[in-house]
Amino acid sequence: MARKVANRKALREEVEAAEKAEAAAPKKKKKKKAAKRKSRAKQAEVRRKLFWGVFSQSLKRVALYEYSQKKQAEKKAEDLSKSGKSPHFVMKVKEEIEE
Repeated sequence: MARKVANRKALREEVEAAEKAEAAAPKKKKKKKAAKRKSRAKQAEVRRKLFWGVFSQSLKRVALYEYSQKKQAEKKAEDLSKSGKSPHFVMKVKEEIEE
């Protein structure tokens, strides 16, 4: 079966006529209400303090030292590495402080 061929020029003229009729009709613009912005809840400030933590290879914290006591933390990690099976290391830890 043969398919009917569409006359593209005729179709285009119909579309242009419809666009002209639409443009000639008076338009009413609908104003959209501005969406109210939800206020974000203010988060309570959390105070944190920096410490040196001595950790095992499985990331279990073994000891915690003040930030000014880095040498003691490194010494503890070295001692635990020598005596134990797994190596230990020092890493910074931030913890919340409560007033």
